[in-house]
Amino acid sequence: MSSEVLNKFEQELLLKIARDNIKTHLSYEPYEAPNNLPVVFHEKLGVFVTLNINNNLRGCIGYPEPIKPLFDAVLDVSLSAAFEDPRFLPLTKNEFENITIEISVLTKPQEVVVQNYEEYLEKLTVGVDGLIIEYKFNRGLLLPQVPVEQNWDIKEFLENLCYKAGLNSDAWKMEDTKIYNFQAQVFQEKK
Repeated sequence: MSSEVLNKFEQELLLKIARDNIKTHLSYEPYEAPNNLPVVFHEKLGVFVTLNINNNLRGCIGYPEPIKPLFDAVLDVSLSAAFEDPRFLPLTKNEFENITIEISVLTKPQEVVVQNYEEYLEKLTVGVDGLIIEYKFNRGLLLPQVPVEQNWDIKEFLENLCYKAGLNSDAWKMEDTKIYNFQAQVFQEKK
């Protein structure tokens, strides 16, 4: 699968679905799905929904693995990003008008196999790869756009990935650590 999964119409429809889902939840109304959803919306795909207010993060939750059809996954994670991100209080009606919704549709994560940890520096690309790190019971994920937004090089990306998983910054160098990469098609509402 290439990282371009959805066409422009499908991107705009998915953004509208996420916004309408949050809006109806704030109004205590049931969400009514549109008819005749595009075929790709029924494919199991990983997806993240990110909410920003004035370019500041306001919530971000997702499914890194393709465990649900895209439509169902977006319904779940749009509400989770708005109301259940543990870093933020639940979104209010007043804030809702100011949010910008961004969606990242993910390719399936693949383990990056290396003989030596220094190979990660050659095999991974900032701005292309999103990363997942696993070490024992710790796990962390950063989307491909994060190191670009933060102006990180690949080493800083790996160190911050470790922090995200609750690990020391050099945990990516340990033999028992697993790193997976994935790509994402990222699109957001136009304001």
